[in-house]
Amino acid sequence: MGWHEVRNLGWSTGILAVIGALAFGLPAVNAALPAARPVPDGRPYPLGNGVTVVPPPGARLDVTTSMPGRTLFMLGGVRYLIVVAAFDGPLDEAAAQLRQKITANRGYQVTGPETGTATHQGVPGRQGGYTSPGRDGRYAVYLAAGTGVQITLAGADLELRSNLPALTDSIASLAFQRP
Repeated sequence: MGWHEVRNLGWSTGILAVIGALAFGLPAVNAALPAARPVPDGRPYPLGNGVTVVPPPGARLDVTTSMPGRTLFMLGGVRYLIVVAAFDGPLDEAAAQLRQKITANRGYQVTGPETGTATHQGVPGRQGGYTSPGRDGRYAVYLAAGTGVQITLAGADLELRSNLPALTDSIASLAFQRP
């Protein structure tokens, strides 16, 4: 075996070791990092499109599913999902779209009447409840200046009920940047 073959074998082995480290090392590091990260209490969190919310005390941000325009907070076992996007229609249409999105999931049903609500800023919204296999849920939708916000809460009945006051305060803290 000549010098060139030995050198090529060395480089090939080195490249193979780097690929192996990337293929097995990065997933191991990723699995070791927690998906939920704490967020500062009492401070507005940017959701996208100029919308912010003050997360409830003790909430954690799920970094594996959150991205601009879609934010998932966890409060214990309760999922608090906020989706922000441009929306051109009226509030009733935005609420119907969210109800359809909920009921498109197998076993999910909207329950009870839908009622009007508003943020501390005075932005009007609609809210209601739903059930899913093993969990209860609440939903809300808000619309201001062409920006829609869809919110779903889901958790075991007792845990959702005990966290509902803090979650309701957080939802009311939604703030829309005025154009």
